[in-house]
Amino acid sequence: MSDQPAKTVNPPRMTIGAEVGMGQYSNFVSIAHNYSEVLLDFGRTLPGRDDIPVVARIIMNPFQAKQLLRALTHNVQMYERSFGPISEPPQAVAPGTSETN
Repeated sequence: MSDQPAKTVNPPRMTIGAEVGMGQYSNFVSIAHNYSEVLLDFGRTLPGRDDIPVVARIIMNPFQAKQLLRALTHNVQMYERSFGPISEPPQAVAPGTSETN
């Protein structure tokens, strides 16, 4: 047995650069996948534009994607407990149809 005290392992400390820390607004996400990766392209839709500029691309493995899903689900539940249910946007009515039948 050793007389030396056990070393304490500190978890990694997150750091964030100034440019990344400013963040990017996104109101659109496209998700694609293959066997080994999940690709998330975050974009910003703007009125009058017919394209969606991608502001960030995140590539992760399926395990990380599942962990992200779990974390998002947990955080949305906490948000709704604090602030109430998040309402869904109204559904668009297809042209040529009526809302009343």
